[in-house]
Amino acid sequence: MRDDRERLLHILDAIERIERYAARGRQAFEQDELIQNWMVRHVQVIGEAARAISPEFRDKHPEIPWTEIVGTRHVLVHDYFGIELDVVWRVVDQEVPVLKRKIQAILRELGGKP
Repeated sequence: MRDDRERLLHILDAIERIERYAARGRQAFEQDELIQNWMVRHVQVIGEAARAISPEFRDKHPEIPWTEIVGTRHVLVHDYFGIELDVVWRVVDQEVPVLKRKIQAILRELGGKP
């Protein structure tokens, strides 16, 4: 069974994969279906990893919007015909960088290199 630290590392890995293509900007995102699918997939990974983190750990770290992250994953997985690309880009552009800083801070608290 994977532990919470490993799940945090999965989140961080997915964020870094998102950043790789987010750096190309919104126009590239809007024009390239492969980039859109890449972003959606890795936001799903973030949500899946967050869902698997223990309730005790989530309670210790209320600075992370766990419920919203998991909720976003549910929408992307179960309402795939209703995915709004504006919302996906907002998550990628505004929320993912904040989440990255918070996850890195938690990993530093846990010890070892994030």
